[in-house]
Amino acid sequence: MISRDVTIVNDVGLHARPATFFIQKANSYKASLWIEKEDRRVNAKSLLGVLSMGIVKGTKVTIIADGVDEAEAVAGLETLIVSGLND
Repeated sequence: MISRDVTIVNDVGLHARPATFFIQKANSYKASLWIEKEDRRVNAKSLLGVLSMGIVKGTKVTIIADGVDEAEAVAGLETLIVSGLND
């Protein structure tokens, strides 16, 4: 299991379209993935879970992965977030 802290940089955070891009990327990995904000953790492959977190610009989140491609999954999701979630 590995984890990495990332700060959300796009203007609208993980809402609607950016969250969809995040979920699609997360679902491309075999590892179990979670996103954590403060003391709350949700499945990073669940759109409703991610949207329920209310993640806005400037929020620091932790991406957690466990599985065969965990390192690749964390790196891929971090790259997506740092790039602004294609927004």
